[in-house]
Amino acid sequence: MRKLVFATNNKHKVEEVQHLLETMYNVCGLADLNFTEEIPENQNTLEGNALEKARFVYKKFGLSCFADDTGLEIDALDGEPGVFSARYAGEEKSSLKNIEKVLAKMHDIDNRQAKFRCIIALIVNGREYLFEGTVHGQILRSPIGDFGFGYDSVFKADGYDVSFAQMTLEGKSKISHRSKAIQKLTDFLKEQNKE
Repeated sequence: MRKLVFATNNKHKVEEVQHLLETMYNVCGLADLNFTEEIPENQNTLEGNALEKARFVYKKFGLSCFADDTGLEIDALDGEPGVFSARYAGEEKSSLKNIEKVLAKMHDIDNRQAKFRCIIALIVNGREYLFEGTVHGQILRSPIGDFGFGYDSVFKADGYDVSFAQMTLEGKSKISHRSKAIQKLTDFLKEQNKE
């Protein structure tokens, strides 16, 4: 079975993709390669960051790999926090402070439209591919819900009455930006596997 490296230290993400690719690939994370260094993320777009991470791993290990980058893009804030979503309120990457900053900036704004975008960069045999998953919704006026992470408690997807943080993991994964991007990735890999 071919090895496919997911440039992440999040074992839950690795398990999610392994489940989708079943017996076609052995999906492993960075920890499985005994790699604990920080991978650079110096680009000013989600696509740039995802590619930078994938290229770093491909160059270091010579293995087919993929990396993702995700951001919340708010219409009224000209796409902020975007690529800076994780460190919007500072380098300590505090979800609570990030949410506080977003809500403070949007205090008097009626247009609450926003979207989560996930970009996956895949490198197989030296060739690069990009996959995108998007979910549109609204920014709530205050956090609600105990599940999820990041901005989930202030994001309500279009067509739903609850925030991402009120959804079960199973419910959220059916509509989430990451699951849409991962589905495109796995569909592509399954198609490649047939050839």
